[in-house]
Order: sequence, then structure tokens, then C-alpha cells
Amino acid sequence: MRILSWNVNGIRAVAKKGYFDWLKKEAPDVVCLQETKAHLEALDDRLASPEGYHAYWNPAVRKGYSGVATFSKKKPKNVFYGMGIERFDVEGRIIRLEFPGFDLLNVYFPNGTAGDHRLEYKMEFYDAFLDHAEALRRSGKKLVVTGDVNTAHKAIDLKNAKANEKNSGFLPVERAWLDKFVAHGYVDTFRMLHPEPDQYTWWTYRANARARNIGWRIDYFFVTEDLVKRVDDAFIQPEVMGSDHCPIGLVIRPPR
Repeated sequence: MRILSWNVNGIRAVAKKGYFDWLKKEAPDVVCLQETKAHLEALDDRLASPEGYHAYWNPAVRKGYSGVATFSKKKPKNVFYGMGIERFDVEGRIIRLEFPGFDLLNVYFPNGTAGDHRLEYKMEFYDAFLDHAEALRRSGKKLVVTGDVNTAHKAIDLKNAKANEKNSGFLPVERAWLDKFVAHGYVDTFRMLHPEPDQYTWWTYRANARARNIGWRIDYFFVTEDLVKRVDDAFIQPEVMGSDHCPIGLVIRPPR
């Protein structure tokens, strides 16, 4: 199964910048989008329900903000939205698809750059998500977690680590949560296979950063340890334009 994930920074915006060509060329089994910024009534059929896919949307209550969507060629066994916590679920940040052998969580984690109140919200979301994921595991689930986590984990995961130690996205408290997440048995599939530096998934629009590859790796595919042996590949597509993020991918074998 080939799964792609992309923070599109507005589904309607990226539709004008090569999104349909990318989707046709890649033809993944599953597509996970974050920061869709749209309600279904504002979308045409081609965007809302791509041909050949079952489409699932979880928009934020607030228009033009947040939101996730997941498209799957194979109809999942079940689909779940949010975590059951209203203050988080109103922002449309999670869709979970149940497939044979694992559950796939498409997550748009909050950004903490808008002030202390949003950083606090982000950290509370982080903790609630870990509790949610661990409850799923205790019920017997194997998990694939993908999306924009909005934090670079290690110094290798951004170009200017020292200069960003006091900025949200690389704060010690945010990185410590990722340490905790990994310690609970969630494996960063890209870093597992690609230890080399200068591999990023987000670039600011300022100062020609993308052309200079001054970026951050803040988009991830994590799998629980019981799925590691089924991971065949994890990759980044920095050549794909259209958003300030680029797509990332995972290839995982089905259960025998």
C-alpha cells in the first residue's frame, strides 16, 4: 500500500498549482491532506471526491481554517473523526481509517507560533493525542500516524537549529513531547531509513528559502513498532510544488 500525505495549505489554492497532475501521476492507494481550509459546499466534485477514491473530510467549524481530508481507493472498514474532545475536534484535525492490519490516522497538529495561548493548546493537543493513540493500541490496534506535526524533532531536522531554539516548532518542550512519543513505540519511518541531513518538508516563503533548501522537516509518517517490518519505503517529494510543504510518502506491505 502506497500512502501519500501533504499539507496543502488550502485545497482550493493548491488545485491551481498542479495538484491534479500530481494526484494523477502518483495515483497512491491513500492520500492524506492537511490544512485543507474548506467546507465541502465550497468545493466542486473533482476536488471534493477525486475519481477512483472514497473521500472523507473533517473540516474545522471555522471557515477557511485547518481541516483534514483522506482519500482511499479501497473502502476502509470504518472511519472515525476527531478524538471525542470538543475543544480539539472543532478544529477538524483528525481522521482515522480502519484497514485490515492497521489503522491510519491523518492528523494536522496545531501550530504554536501565534502566541502563548496557542502553544499551550498545541501541547494539550499533543498530550491528548498520545492518550488517544495509546488507548487505540490497548484495544489491539496497530497504527500508522501521518501529518503535519508542526515540530522538528532533532537538530538534523531543520537547517538553522541553534537560531530556532526559542521559536515554536523547535522549542525544548515540543521536542520533548516527540521524544516521549517515540519512546512509547512510534517509529519515525523516514529517519529510520534516511539518516542523512538536509531533508526537509516545509520552507518559509521568505528569503527564497525553498530554492536555497533552508527548511524544516515537520511532516512525518510514524508507525507502531509492530509494523516496522512491513515498511518498504518512506520518502519526501521536495520537487513537488504548490504549497509551503511538500508531500511525504510511505510504502507498507499488507498483513499476510
